[in-house]
Amino acid sequence: MILTEKIKKNKMLFGVSLVYIILLIVNRQKAVESFNNSMYYVIEMFQIMPVVFILTSLIEAWVPKKVIIDNLGEKSGYKGKLFSFIVGSLSAGPIYAAFPICKTLIRKGASISNVVIILSAWAVVKVPMLVNEAKFLGVEFMTLRWILTIISILIMAYMVSVFVKRDSIPKLEQYENLEEEDMRVNINRDYCIGCGICEKLSPDNFMIENGKAVVIDGEINDRNRESVKNAVEKCPVNAITL
Repeated sequence: MILTEKIKKNKMLFGVSLVYIILLIVNRQKAVESFNNSMYYVIEMFQIMPVVFILTSLIEAWVPKKVIIDNLGEKSGYKGKLFSFIVGSLSAGPIYAAFPICKTLIRKGASISNVVIILSAWAVVKVPMLVNEAKFLGVEFMTLRWILTIISILIMAYMVSVFVKRDSIPKLEQYENLEEEDMRVNINRDYCIGCGICEKLSPDNFMIENGKAVVIDGEINDRNRESVKNAVEKCPVNAITL
C-alpha cells in the first residue's frame, strides 16, 4: 500500500527508472552512457537550482503582487507580452531554471499566456544566442528566424492559455482555495531546504529543527489561516503540503 502511494506520487521518477532497467537489460553500454549523461545534468541542477530557489524567494518577498498583475497579468495586454519577451530574452541559465520562477509568477498573478512567452523566449530567443547566430549564420537568417519564432510563440501562448487553466497547475489550486477548505498542513522534509521562511511567516505552525522545517501545529483555523497561506505560497521548493 505504501509502495503504491509512493509510485503514484512519483510516477515520472519510477517511469524513468523502469526505462533505465529495461535499457540495462537490452543494451548495457547504452544504459551506462545514458546514466552518465543524466548524472551530468543532475549535478548541474544541484549547482544551479539553489540560486533559482533564492531568486524565487526574493520575487515572493520583494515584488508586490500588484506589480506582477499589472505587468504580466490577464489584463496587461501588449505591454505584458512585450515585457514577457524581454524577461525571457535577457534571462540566463538552462530552461529548467525558469520553471520554478514561472510558477512563482503565476502564483502572484501572471497569466498563462505570458508565462508561455517567458519560457519560450528563455529557450530560443536569448540575446547572446541571437548575436552568435548572426555571426555564424548571417543577419538575414537570424532576423527571419527570429520573426517567425516570435509569431510561433504568440500563437502557442494563445493556444496554451485556451486549453490550460490555472487550476490544472499542481499545488496551485490547493492554497488558492485554502480559505474554503478544512485542511491540515504538513512538511515534505525531502524537499525542504531549511530556508526558514515558513517559521518566520507562521511561527505558531512551523520551526526549524536540525536544518529542516517541522510542523508544530498542523491545524488550520481562522487565527492562523492567513499566515499559513503566506508560508505555503512563499516556500521556494513547495515543501509545504495541505
